[in-house]
Amino acid sequence: MAWTYLLIAAAFEVAFALSTNASKGFTRLWPSLTAIGTTIVSVYFLSLALKTLDVGVGYTIWTGLGSLGTVTFSAILYKERLTTPKVISFVAIIGGVVGLKLSAGV
Repeated sequence: MAWTYLLIAAAFEVAFALSTNASKGFTRLWPSLTAIGTTIVSVYFLSLALKTLDVGVGYTIWTGLGSLGTVTFSAILYKERLTTPKVISFVAIIGGVVGLKLSAGV
């Protein structure tokens, strides 16, 4: 279940980042409330995952998946450019996440 909790936490981390952007500096009510709510849910599920996973592994994967999801959806929703250096960096993050998952032994 720890990995399921971690994936849920990462999904809400992505929603947090996207809604924070949409809040325009927390000047728009609904995106601001969404950002706050998704943060709470994300950290809650992260805490459940960390009951089993090492904090170094769990936190790093949470932030890595959150970063990958945020960049992917930002490119789709906000038309942000995906340059070659960005793509190479994403591949490196994915490799790190896979390596941590394999080394976790859970």
